[in-house]
Amino acid sequence: MKKEKKITLSFDQDLDQEISHQFPEIKDYRVISKSLDARGAPRGRKPKIHYILEWIGEDESFEDKNVCFSNLGHQFEKKPIIIGTGPAGLFAALRFVDYGIPCVLFERGDSSSQRMKSIAKYWRYGEINPESNVCYGEGGAGLYSDGKLITRVKSDHISYIMKRLVDFGAPEEIAYTSNPHLGSNKIRSIISKISDYLKKNNCEIHYNTRVSELIIENHQILGVQTQEGDCFYSDETILAIGHSPKEFFKYLNDKKVHLQPKDFAIGVRIEHPRQSIDQMQYGEFYKQIEETARYRLSYFDKEEKKGTYSFCMCPGGYVLSSGTQKNGIVVNGMSNFARSSPWSNSALVVSVHTATDIPGKSPLKGFEWIEAIEKKAYDYSKEYSDAKSLPAMYVSEFLANKISNKDLPKHSSPSHLFKANLHEILPGFICEHLEKGLRDFDRKIKGFIHSEAILIAPETRTSCPVSIVRDKDRLESISHKGLYPCGEGAGYAGGITSAAVDGVKAAEAIIKYKN
Repeated sequence: MKKEKKITLSFDQDLDQEISHQFPEIKDYRVISKSLDARGAPRGRKPKIHYILEWIGEDESFEDKNVCFSNLGHQFEKKPIIIGTGPAGLFAALRFVDYGIPCVLFERGDSSSQRMKSIAKYWRYGEINPESNVCYGEGGAGLYSDGKLITRVKSDHISYIMKRLVDFGAPEEIAYTSNPHLGSNKIRSIISKISDYLKKNNCEIHYNTRVSELIIENHQILGVQTQEGDCFYSDETILAIGHSPKEFFKYLNDKKVHLQPKDFAIGVRIEHPRQSIDQMQYGEFYKQIEETARYRLSYFDKEEKKGTYSFCMCPGGYVLSSGTQKNGIVVNGMSNFARSSPWSNSALVVSVHTATDIPGKSPLKGFEWIEAIEKKAYDYSKEYSDAKSLPAMYVSEFLANKISNKDLPKHSSPSHLFKANLHEILPGFICEHLEKGLRDFDRKIKGFIHSEAILIAPETRTSCPVSIVRDKDRLESISHKGLYPCGEGAGYAGGITSAAVDGVKAAEAIIKYKN
């Protein structure tokens, strides 16, 4: 029987020493959970670390956690097809391979090792590659959004996801820390190792190959056709296209695949000097704690029933230009494993209810609404700067709805910033609730409205504004047999880990209901 023990130590105590001193019956242990608790630090109370340990005594050994899978490759006459090689697509493929089932993957963009070339060109010169960029390419959008593995999803598959990432080179700590983080630099090499492993296990990966059509007969998906006109056939097609490819969602809508609009959120990136956030969160202990400070904030307007919250917080990170179209500007955040940038940033976003906030009945109306905001940001950049710089202003200016003569500070973004009144770019209700949220956050974290804090806009790709409706058990499209939508683009995930979990679930559903 597994034995567990909860231990709470001061942040500066050594775990091995304390176990040896307090618990001599523990001969060996594995950390199941580790979380830093610094809630009292701003008031002078020492931060604590909470551990949950699995332990053994003398002459005992740990249970083997490896799972054995049956080889079911013989059940699949045609290889399953996976469209997209983000976390959902790659982990669906890994799960198939666990069962001895090779598959065929299609990726419109470059491999993870090659994506950086077109991305660097975009950041430096504003030249967008519409097929391979911060959102499109192997690894998906998460490859350049911090490598965060935090999720609120509860699933037995999470331990599998973490174990597989460790197998491919991730630090073992991601399996037990409360805020697991790989960093964009580490996750790129891990993704490359995953794809190499898939290829060694007879999977095909077609890079720079956009799937333009599904082969459909009587609402049954028989395979896919690429933009070059090549056809590939399968009884099962997993659709893991991510949150951004509006043109493919339009195609699905035209083909009567059952879609429905989904609520989402948009807003800005807020950036502070990293040291300031560390001091706000850790108080007098900020120089002693190695972990760069995080925050998670939310405000709910009860009268208007609308939430404003922080999202994708990147301590010691960078704000990135993350567009996918020539005439649109989008921002996102990331940080590398060391989180050593002098700045910390987070999305501050306001919930958008598609039924009440956006007019129209089309399931794609969220895409159109978002696209108009991104274009307005581009038009401002074109008029007042160089069509590639990002609009920004101080938080104090945003709250006053007035730009001052004060120059923008040094910042983390590899792209240039220019002064712009974000009230003229973002919808009025978004600005109204951002103002309320900022004032509330300043009450919760004293100093959050910092003199050097800036807002950069627009943050519009937090999640997909549409969902592809699927059967709850089979995870198959309710309108088209053989089509298995999964991940963020299908409306069933909201980050790297949850997308990977959904990919595993899709593969397992196909295996379970095969024949």
